[in-house]
Amino acid sequence: MAELVADEAGETLTIPVVAARAGVHATTVYRRWGSVADLLADVTTSRFAGDIVVPDTGSLRGDLERYASDLAKDVSDPDTLALVRATIGTGGEQGAAACRGERQQQLEAILERAEARGEAPPSLERATDAVLAPLYYRAVFTTQPLTPEWTQTLISHLLPDPEDAAPSETERSQAHRDPTG
Repeated sequence: MAELVADEAGETLTIPVVAARAGVHATTVYRRWGSVADLLADVTTSRFAGDIVVPDTGSLRGDLERYASDLAKDVSDPDTLALVRATIGTGGEQGAAACRGERQQQLEAILERAEARGEAPPSLERATDAVLAPLYYRAVFTTQPLTPEWTQTLISHLLPDPEDAAPSETERSQAHRDPTG
């Protein structure tokens, strides 16, 4: 199926084309999947199931950095990218759900593990908006590369370094001055 998606433009990918490539009658394919959108959603869900191992580096930051880097490599693959674009293009919300479902489950597992270690992870929604959304947007809608340096900036925005957020000594002393002074 990945070959077919890569070979065919979105508008020419039809059930008869899929059936011909598979060497079966179109009704066989229609019986199993009612539409190209259903077929692509099923293929995408199957393709993404377990293809990226949820990292366990011992810290939330390390896990998210490795996860984002691995995901960037995966969606940068031309076959994967063609499948994602076709699935989203033909499947609407069903296609989008197929593309994000497994990825959100992986991200949720990372956040839950961090919480179990005593860390304070962001919500799944916030992590999705900060990591998955920009990765998929850049991969699907732009030609900008998904470099390791860029993926690290996503994590830096989600989890600012505590040293960067701490007020300086001067700021602390000014905050504690007696205003009547």
